[in-house]
Amino acid sequence: MSMYGRDPWGGPLEINTADSATDDDRSRNLQDLDRAALSSRPLDETQQSWLLGPSGEQKKKKYVDLGCIIVSRKIFVWTVGTLLVSAFLAGFITLIVKTVPRHHRGRPPPDNYTLALHKSLMFFNAQRSGKLPKHNNVSWRGNSCLKDGNDASTTFKDLAGGFYDAGDAIKFNFPKSFAMTMLSWSVIEYSAKYEAAGELNHVKEIIKWGSDYFLKTFNHSADSIDKLVAQVGIGSTAGGSTTPNDHYCWMRPEDIDYPRPVTECHSCSDLAAEMAAALAAASIVFKDNKAYSQKLVHGAKTLFRFSRDQRGRYSAGGSSDAALFYNSTSYWDEFVWGGAWMYYATGNSSYLQLATTPGLAKHAGAFWGGPDYGVFSWDNKLAGAQVLLSRLRLFLSPGYPYEEILRTFHNQTSIVMCSYLPIFTTFNRTKGGLIQLNHGRPQPLQYVVNAAFLATLYSDYLEAADTPGWYCGPNFYSTDVLREFAKTQIDYILGKNPQKMSYVVGFGNRYPKHVHHRGASIPKNKIKYNCKGGWKWRDTSKANPNTLDGAMVAGPDKHDGFRDVRSNYNYTEPTLAGNAGLVAALVALSGEKNIGIDKNTIFSAVPPMFPTPPPPPAPWKP
Repeated sequence: MSMYGRDPWGGPLEINTADSATDDDRSRNLQDLDRAALSSRPLDETQQSWLLGPSGEQKKKKYVDLGCIIVSRKIFVWTVGTLLVSAFLAGFITLIVKTVPRHHRGRPPPDNYTLALHKSLMFFNAQRSGKLPKHNNVSWRGNSCLKDGNDASTTFKDLAGGFYDAGDAIKFNFPKSFAMTMLSWSVIEYSAKYEAAGELNHVKEIIKWGSDYFLKTFNHSADSIDKLVAQVGIGSTAGGSTTPNDHYCWMRPEDIDYPRPVTECHSCSDLAAEMAAALAAASIVFKDNKAYSQKLVHGAKTLFRFSRDQRGRYSAGGSSDAALFYNSTSYWDEFVWGGAWMYYATGNSSYLQLATTPGLAKHAGAFWGGPDYGVFSWDNKLAGAQVLLSRLRLFLSPGYPYEEILRTFHNQTSIVMCSYLPIFTTFNRTKGGLIQLNHGRPQPLQYVVNAAFLATLYSDYLEAADTPGWYCGPNFYSTDVLREFAKTQIDYILGKNPQKMSYVVGFGNRYPKHVHHRGASIPKNKIKYNCKGGWKWRDTSKANPNTLDGAMVAGPDKHDGFRDVRSNYNYTEPTLAGNAGLVAALVALSGEKNIGIDKNTIFSAVPPMFPTPPPPPAPWKP
């Protein structure tokens, strides 16, 4: 029986039921046909796997089953082998690097300026008064004058702390505040260099030690005051007085047992404005410590207000210790200097308006020369103030109404820098090359280091402002000339002089051994020498038993001569103000030249400047 149906592809579809076979027969027939087909032509491996099914033995040999994928055994072996060899090589190279001695170049040795910087900061540790910190690192010093202020005549009962001024134990706030301002200025400009030298924390500790003491010398929490402490201790021996005091006696500070009177002042514009400058500058140094910085700013505002309200020189009268040892010739320069620092610390434009008042500048001597024009010191800050305000013009250019006076300050600064150069004859030089900024008078080095600092700083200002130099009349001089001037002067102080002597104690092979300094000249031998008992140590020709590391002595005379004699303070006595200038000059010259100034930190509190347009011209009249 046959059945016919329709083939969907066309033609009949026949199913022969009679010839049908079992399923097994049909399967066998198909397999026979497949084999026949295979024997008729060769098939590739893939086709064979489709038709015949995979061979277990071949798959094991040629492929690797990784679970999620099957990869060729050859590729797998190559990959694993490469990884193992790479790991072995990496380990071997690491082993060689760690075991073979290294020959890479270390840091270059520190330059002379950096080495001297380490020493010069130690002088401030040796000058500390009060209860010393554990890490003071001056073995022959100890706690001293802890009862300063316990005098019935003063309202300020706790005056322990601060620094002794020089080779005695007097604490003069006027030169001390200038010293602290100088240190703060150098940190603000050159913190990266201090960091590179490993001295940033050290110098900040010194500044804080001084600032904390200043806060004790007036009512710093008040908005207005009517007095402040000018001095602790006394040194006058006028009329042959034999009353025990800080100059008549020769004692270690730790052994002082004579009275130490406190001197207050009620109209001392110069002192108050300088102390304000010191606290204002320190507030920028410690700007990251917000509470302390604001405390310093508030104290600075109080002091500066007092300086403006109660006019007068702190050394007026002529017979006081202040007049004898640190006489102030004027307070107008402190108004310009202090006003500039107050502006940088607060951003309050009223301080800038004051500092740039033409009348103030005129009184300070900004527009007339004179033999001491350009000499920057604890007494006259005009040259420093003009550099400080030239900075504002170079980097912020505030425009009207400040531009005219700032341009004048900038021009005057250029003239001062010209006066430092050997080609000009404003100041004489010794045969050894030391500039005579104080015209041959004694103790010259304190003025030289300040000039070296200003010259280096101003050259760095110009370079940071992409200005290659400046004009002296029709002649153009590069910034390198200023730096070279500073180097020659500091090199002289460090030993490149006719005496072949370093004037910084502890630096170099030859330096003064008879420094005029009570603590350094008396041995620490558990013997207490009384007021006159210490005279034998003052008068002995033997070298000091204690080395006053970093102390810059007063310096040579105008003929490059120097007498290493303890009794002659004009040669051998160091001071806080002198050493602060030395530290500033050394850090400015130290390290790599490409580490310049910090352009922005000093402007941290200064708001963005939008210059006021000048007033319109007067209407034209025919």
